[in-house]
Formats: sequence, structure tokens, C-alpha cells
Amino acid sequence: MKRGKYLIFIILLAIAAIAILFVGTAIKSHKKTLLQGVIECREYRVASKIAGRIESLQVSEGDSVRAGELLYTISTPELRTKLSQALAAKDAAVALDNEALAGARKQQIDAAHSLWQRAIAGRELAQKSYERVANLYSKGVVTAQQLDETTANFEAMKATESAAYAQYSLALAGATKEQKAAAAAKVGMAQGAVDEVEIYISDGEVFAPISGEVSTVAHYAGEVVGAGFPVITLLDLNELWAEFNIKENLMPHFTVGSRFNAYIPAINKDIPLIVSYISPQADFAVWNATRAEGSYDIRTFMVKLRPEEDNLGLRPGMSVIIEL
Repeated sequence: MKRGKYLIFIILLAIAAIAILFVGTAIKSHKKTLLQGVIECREYRVASKIAGRIESLQVSEGDSVRAGELLYTISTPELRTKLSQALAAKDAAVALDNEALAGARKQQIDAAHSLWQRAIAGRELAQKSYERVANLYSKGVVTAQQLDETTANFEAMKATESAAYAQYSLALAGATKEQKAAAAAKVGMAQGAVDEVEIYISDGEVFAPISGEVSTVAHYAGEVVGAGFPVITLLDLNELWAEFNIKENLMPHFTVGSRFNAYIPAINKDIPLIVSYISPQADFAVWNATRAEGSYDIRTFMVKLRPEEDNLGLRPGMSVIIEL
């Protein structure tokens, strides 16, 4: 009799355990999944095409700027010197072009020869400087910028020598139709050199490419920055989206164009989001491997959802919660 009671008790415990397991599994299968993402926005890293010292900084972190507004300026004394050289070369080319048009006299031939000899001397000096700087650069003594400037000066001197020789040849042979065209072309080339330097000088003033908010100021007035090095980071708060890393086993819930209601704790508001982008391949594994349970490693896909409404007060870095 006692044994029968124990047997019944054990059976009841087994039934209760099975029932608890079944209920737990049922609850787990119906439990809602919360996904957390973050608000991101388009960033613009503003830089100049030239290297130099920041002369003035017009904005601070947190400032709102309009497209085309001046952000900072770079001092360009070296470029202004090169502009003076380019203008002088242009004047020389124009003078020689006028000489070709007027016809050469002995004095003009002598002058052209002198200019050629001077150009040869300038080229030889520039070549020696280039070779010296290149040797120092190979040893790590001088910077790449100094090598670039010496190389540019060497190339300019070679071009000047070629132009001077061409003008001397014209003076000797007399101005023909083709020679007049060549002289005019030299003027055009010199003008092109002037225009190029002027463009670089204009890039010393850096303007906002978009209307946005200054997020980061990496360098300040008085500091030297390299060409292409970002000085200011702008945030385009009109280009916002929510970014999620989604487990691959949850991907059936997401298709481009599907809509979700998301909760933004920072503004205590629910907003509608629409899926605009799904990464074409898995990115990285951030979830615990399930292989120990006899299954597989779970990978993740990056998904972007964009707000369907504007002016919601969203800012980059805000948390976004969606519920599956």
C-alpha cells in the first residue's frame, strides 16, 4: 500500500514537470522580441586640397551652418609666391608672343637668346635642388611636401626653358604662321599655370558643403594640417536613419519597404519607420554560438530604417526600440 502511494506520487511529479516544461515552452514561443538600434546620420568630413596653417576658424562645435558658409581659412604664402612666378612667366610669354608677331630684329634675337640661357641656368639650378632634396627625402630628412614643391619648381623651370628655346627659335627663323600659333599656345599654357595656382589659393577658404551642425573640430587656428585632412565634421540632420544589427533567424521579419513602430526613449515617443536597406551579406557574429546545442552559429545583418515623418527631433546616437 505504501509502495503504491509512492508510485502515484512519482507519476504526479512527472506529469507536473512535463506540464511546467510545456507551459514554459509555450510562453517562450509567444514572448515578444525587443530589438535595440541607434539613430545615425550622414557625416561630412570637411578638408582642404592644400596643406598649410589654419589662419582663422569661423565655427565651433555645436554651431549650425548653412551651405556655402565659410568654415575656416588656410594661410597660403607659398602659393601666392608661386602665383607671382606664374604671372611673371605669363608676362614673359605674352612679350615673346608680341615679339613673334612683330617680327624679329637682331636685338630681339639677342634678347631671346639671353632669356633662353637664363632659363637653362634656372633649370640647372632647379634640377640640382631637386636632386639634393630627393636624396634628403630618401634618407627621411625632409618632408614629402618639400619634395613635391621642389619637383614642381623643377618641372616649371624645364617648361620655362622649353618656352624660352621655342621663342629663340622663332626669332631666328622669323615668325611663320605655325610659329605664331606656338607662341600663342605658350601664352595659353602660362595662363593655365596662373589659373591653376589661383584655384589652389581659392581652396584656402573652405566652405560648408551642406547645411548642418558642426559635430567635431579637429584642429584650430595656428595648427598645421595636411592636404585632405579633415578639420571639421558636419552632421546632416536631414539625413537620419535607424540602424540595427539583426540576427539572421529574425530576418524573415524584415523586407525592404516593411514598416515598424519604434519607441525612442530620448524623446519618449513612438515613431513609424520603414526598412530602406538590408546589407547584402552577413556582417559579423555578435551572438553566442549555438553549436553547443547542436545548432549553428548565428550571424547578423545590418538593416537601416528611415523615419516616415520629418522634424521629429531625432539626433544621432539616440536609442531605438522595436518589438517583434
